[in-house]
Amino acid sequence: MNTVQILWALGPFYLKRWEENVKMVLRKNNNYHEKDSTGKALPYLEAVAITFKNDKQSEFLEYAQGNLDFINAIDPSYKDELLTTTGELKSKYLSTTKLVKAPFLNTEYLGLYLDSDTPELQNKLIRQAINKGFDRKKMIKYLRNNIGIPATSGLIPAGLPAGGVVKGYEYDIHEAQRLVQQYITETGDTNPEITITTGANYLDLCEFIQKELEKIGVKTIVEVMPPSTLRQARSAGKLDIFRSSWIADYPDAENYLSLGYSKNFSPNGPNYTHFKNDTYDLFYEQALTLPNATDRKELYIKMDSIIISEAPIVPLYYDESVRFISKKVSGLETNAVNMLDLSRVIKSE
Repeated sequence: MNTVQILWALGPFYLKRWEENVKMVLRKNNNYHEKDSTGKALPYLEAVAITFKNDKQSEFLEYAQGNLDFINAIDPSYKDELLTTTGELKSKYLSTTKLVKAPFLNTEYLGLYLDSDTPELQNKLIRQAINKGFDRKKMIKYLRNNIGIPATSGLIPAGLPAGGVVKGYEYDIHEAQRLVQQYITETGDTNPEITITTGANYLDLCEFIQKELEKIGVKTIVEVMPPSTLRQARSAGKLDIFRSSWIADYPDAENYLSLGYSKNFSPNGPNYTHFKNDTYDLFYEQALTLPNATDRKELYIKMDSIIISEAPIVPLYYDESVRFISKKVSGLETNAVNMLDLSRVIKSE
């Protein structure tokens, strides 16, 4: 037995079959140690089949036909079919589907590359104007069907110590216009212009921001790249502004704040904006030495405040995990990192 097989054998299931980008089949591990409260051995399921589909519309049709028991996350291609604009399940699916939403430790944001030659990005007035220049609440309601929480706090999402504490940017078109006008007066640049690069799945969000920023006097170009190309270009510092996200690797705010630490400059680390602030770096290094969570929290709040003030990022929303589950399935719980735990799942006929 090789190392991979040993690791699988320790869990509730073991890997029976794998077809890359097509399907994975897991079988029940009869030697699994865990039992439920009545003493019955876990897991309950004999097998699990997981399919990988690039065509999200096809995935939804498979679910609607009863060929899939649940789908994870919501895609623009079918969100309006399943959800109302307020984020509720539409009546035609109430008899067959359970909608499960939960906070997800993921912050969606625009990153502004500060080592760019673009003068607009070097100027904090424009960075702050971008942050104030669009309505996050409206964006989430109409483009995300109320899935997600508008990011009007800092980089750290609620659910973590220090998360949701710092006051971020609210929509204020008049203040955004004033900041742009101040930039024009101080620099003589009468036509500020920026370029946002995104993947196709987030094009609607970026086009919404584009239209809003035009109203405050910032010409905005939106470019679309395949996700893999975008990630490479972002890491190489080839994009002025990029749509990105940060999912917690572990439930501590330090994981998010590593994006602002100067020794983490990409391509060697996750600081894709190349933000550098000596005070921030000092707080970050101090936090790493503190075993006490309360002491770390105070430093985390200070760092998050610096991120908001200097505006190297534009927080968009704090994500929510969304699962559409057949009512034949029970015991499929959710969690803050959207980890799939199938050990207590039951499927009825």
